[in-house]
Amino acid sequence: MYRIGYASDIHRLVSNRKLILGGVEIPYHLGLLGHSDADVVIHALAEAILGALALGDLGKHFPDTNEKYRGIDSKLILKEVKEMMNEQGYVINNADISISLEKPKLKNYILDMRNILASILDADVSQISIKAGTNEGVDAVGKEEACVATAIVLLRKESKNG
Repeated sequence: MYRIGYASDIHRLVSNRKLILGGVEIPYHLGLLGHSDADVVIHALAEAILGALALGDLGKHFPDTNEKYRGIDSKLILKEVKEMMNEQGYVINNADISISLEKPKLKNYILDMRNILASILDADVSQISIKAGTNEGVDAVGKEEACVATAIVLLRKESKNG
């Protein structure tokens, strides 16, 4: 049995914050604003997994009203979501993630992101696709005010025979 999940996340770019995408800290003069570390890549991926499992959204499980999650490393959020996925007997078949960010260019960081996400999800790096593009100067992303990540996942029910 398979399940598909989809999610998108957006955060503002601001001064005095780190730019963390897919668990990788990227040197840049702006970072993402949020209650946690604001990693839009991990947030979109985790929420897509929750959606595939019909478990609601990130806010249900990790509310920004809870101080426990202030500044949390989003990799920890993904680990908890992975546990929920495994408890229901599912594993990642594959994930496809798109990042929209005008600057900086991300091509030198994508493999590191894929490796980190694959490691957390107990998947092979070939099961995690990440693409990055700009918005050609259009909207909040194009004006360098925000970053958006979109993720789609296909979950596979693990065989009871191993």
